[in-house]
Amino acid sequence: MKDSETADVEFVRDYPVALERLWRAVTEPVQIIQWFGPEGVYLDICEMDFRRTGPWRCRMVGKESGTAFMVSGRITRVAPPDGGRGTVGFTWAWHDDTGTRGPESHVTFTVEATANGARLTLNHRALPSVEEAQNHTRGWLSSLSKLDFYFAPDATLAR
Repeated sequence: MKDSETADVEFVRDYPVALERLWRAVTEPVQIIQWFGPEGVYLDICEMDFRRTGPWRCRMVGKESGTAFMVSGRITRVAPPDGGRGTVGFTWAWHDDTGTRGPESHVTFTVEATANGARLTLNHRALPSVEEAQNHTRGWLSSLSKLDFYFAPDATLAR
């Protein structure tokens, strides 16, 4: 990979829920906090209202380690699922120990109606390296596992 090249990752999940239900899960702060972030962390700061454009940020804290990780960006696009498809786009950058933001990448959540419910497509583009793409793949797969559980029929999380 050349210095100017970036890496992208994409994940697709189908859920047996109404499109509007999936949209709320990926845009409303009270629902995002239930699943966002890898397993083993909690969000102690969650300023993530993906129903409007503007700044966002969250801090993930390791449940066992207590290590905190700040990430922030700007919500650049919100298109509710009128007509069977909706999209939220936002920039993404981790902060270092001094609070300085690192390289910026871009995330898109796209929701669309399916014959059996709704589909989420998560794209994370312009990651600065293959290693970063691998790290984000692990994180997103863990977060999506929490979202899978959130929609499980016997889940007891707040809806």
